[in-house]
Amino acid sequence: MYKYPEIAQYYKDFLLENGQEWAEEHKEDIHHIAFNEDYYIIGTHRAKEWLADKVFDVIEIIREYEDDNFGQVGTDFSDPEKVVNMYVYIVGEQVVNDIPFEDVFATV
Repeated sequence: MYKYPEIAQYYKDFLLENGQEWAEEHKEDIHHIAFNEDYYIIGTHRAKEWLADKVFDVIEIIREYEDDNFGQVGTDFSDPEKVVNMYVYIVGEQVVNDIPFEDVFATV
């Protein structure tokens, strides 16, 4: 999955910044807080660079995800910033499922 290691590292850093006690208190909302309360990428130029030549692959992943989960597509594909941030939200869901927060603190 495109940029999975980068997004996984973002998640680990996010947890370490907030601490284990915080993670325990917010374990049900970690995905939402980490990947939906703030932008992962800010700026159209940065978003375009981040997407690089994978933009159409990323758009297809978003389209499938939104169609499967919401019955319609809501992301504005003309806005690179929105595309990146929705994609990171989707991959972030997988990251949170793959990497239990307890494992992040066990390696510290």
